[in-house]
Amino acid sequence: MFQDWRPTCSLDLLRLRAQTLSRIRQFFSERSVMEVETPLLSHSCGTDPQLAFFTSEYCFSPERQTLFLQTSPEFAMKRLLAAGTGSIYQIGKAFRNGESGRFHNPEFTLLEWYRVGFTLPQLMDEITDLIEALFVGKGLQETQRISYQDVFFLYTGLNSLEFSYQSYCAYAIESGLSEAISLCEHDHALWLDMLFSHKVQLNLGDNSLCLVYGYPACQSSLARINEHCDQITDRVELFMNGVELGNGYYELTDAKEQSMRFDTELAIRQENNLPIMVKDQRLIDALAAGLPECSGIAIGLDRLLMLLSGSKSIEDVLAFPIYRA
Repeated sequence: MFQDWRPTCSLDLLRLRAQTLSRIRQFFSERSVMEVETPLLSHSCGTDPQLAFFTSEYCFSPERQTLFLQTSPEFAMKRLLAAGTGSIYQIGKAFRNGESGRFHNPEFTLLEWYRVGFTLPQLMDEITDLIEALFVGKGLQETQRISYQDVFFLYTGLNSLEFSYQSYCAYAIESGLSEAISLCEHDHALWLDMLFSHKVQLNLGDNSLCLVYGYPACQSSLARINEHCDQITDRVELFMNGVELGNGYYELTDAKEQSMRFDTELAIRQENNLPIMVKDQRLIDALAAGLPECSGIAIGLDRLLMLLSGSKSIEDVLAFPIYRA
């Protein structure tokens, strides 16, 4: 008989989750990185046009206030960094509306950490150390590192930094992605997202960790511009067996620049008739007060557990996915 009350994952995978969380905490404890907690409910949220948010009404007399479930603890953690915490990490829940499928659940678990004084290559070294520690005995191959421009050209033959509408359209037609023409139009960032996800990502990290760095500047609102090339940012993404695991930056510390980038995203949201957000002024104030030089990364732990266990769907590693919550 079907029993809807039961968890969708096995007890063995519940134990694997607990063991993995314990190993992560041990990893950061040995490196003197402090664990923190930040609010899930907040008065503001991100401005990213690609993300949809959950809201809740806070009924505190005499006024009702709209609060947001956080898509990431990033902004609050940066406020802690500006207050002088030093290097920190957090394991916690995050929420993204409208996301459900093999690799998505609207409520999911993130590991996010920030290393004060780390450059992006140093963060990439630590990411590699963590993944190797978690996958010990799994026969993981040597970590690969490749620039976005190189890997994009390798699998598409296109220049990711110089947008040619004609060349991108021709490739889309030739590769069976003609729908990209009407979906992306003249938006370079949308083209990159579409082509990367359909033609590049699936090839990355064959039984290994693949670190793709140096993303085009049009795709990274929270990373700083690379000092040697203003067309790219100091951003890295993690892939394993074609699955995206995480996204990290050499963090932007300029309050004015961050505020302008938020304004740009707000304008895009308005142009596309998306819900209007208010930028997080507390984050801007924290940056103005002085965010230390640091690099940070967020990794989806549910996807990581899928890869650790060889599971085919995110519901296999969750006790209760959204349809059974």
